Amino acid sequence: MPPHILIVEDEPNTAEMLASYFQIQGYEVSTCGWGKEALAFVQHTLPDLIILDIRLPDIDGYEVCRQLRSHRRTARIPILFLTEKRERIDRLTGLELGAVDYITKPFDIQELRLRVRNILRRAQTHPVVHPITDLPYSTLVDEQLTRMLTERPWAVAVVALDGIEGFADAYGFVARDDVLRALALMIRHVAEEEAGPETFVGQLDDTTFFAVTRPEQAERVIERLRHRLREAIALFYPREDWETLRTSEAKHIPRLSLRLGILTDHPSFTSLDKLREGMYRALRPLA
Repeated sequence: MPPHILIVEDEPNTAEMLASYFQIQGYEVSTCGWGKEALAFVQHTLPDLIILDIRLPDIDGYEVCRQLRSHRRTARIPILFLTEKRERIDRLTGLELGAVDYITKPFDIQELRLRVRNILRRAQTHPVVHPITDLPYSTLVDEQLTRMLTERPWAVAVVALDGIEGFADAYGFVARDDVLRALALMIRHVAEEEAGPETFVGQLDDTTFFAVTRPEQAERVIERLRHRLREAIALFYPREDWETLRTSEAKHIPRLSLRLGILTDHPSFTSLDKLREGMYRALRPLA
């Protein structure tokens, strides 16, 4: 299937021109004229790239980008800002929000074509580290799990974070990323302290972390993590909100929660899928 580009542009002539041009180049193209329309569109169809105008009739492109980045389903869609805004602060704002490129109007259509091509090529390459935490991810994790199928014995300490999407809705994508980075750092430090500096720490997915240890080390690692994570959750919240969570139901405040578990080597783990499934099934709520 050809790459799918979503063009979010309220000027009909510009939207039609871009759609026609990229269709001729062999891309599948969809268009939206409003920010909220684009957010609704990606709920049922995930494009490979979004070309996003900043000035829109309802919410601006910055807010569209912010909302896309705050949800796991849409967080990794590459976004290219296309705008009349030329000030340095506008460009920095777009890049800070997670846009991968920024081009101003009037633009050279050939330059735009090449930028779109390059963005899509980069996006098709599987990342080896997680873009937020810098922990091993994707292909590096698969390589590690493949080694574990033959290099035994081993044990794995697994940690999963729940509730991050609601947390991001309430406190923003920057707070979300800070939580993920802090969690990754704590897991890495505990694993290195208890199992040694060569311990492999990686991510199964955006919110599930694991550390590979020897069987005799796993329980120490998980116990240290239980202690550290109980203390750490309070630091992720504004003080007033955390006090409210402690003393009441506070349904309006999103609640982060953690699950931990240990998986030990077993002959039944004969494939990557079975090993991954075992790691997820080992998780239990943090008491």
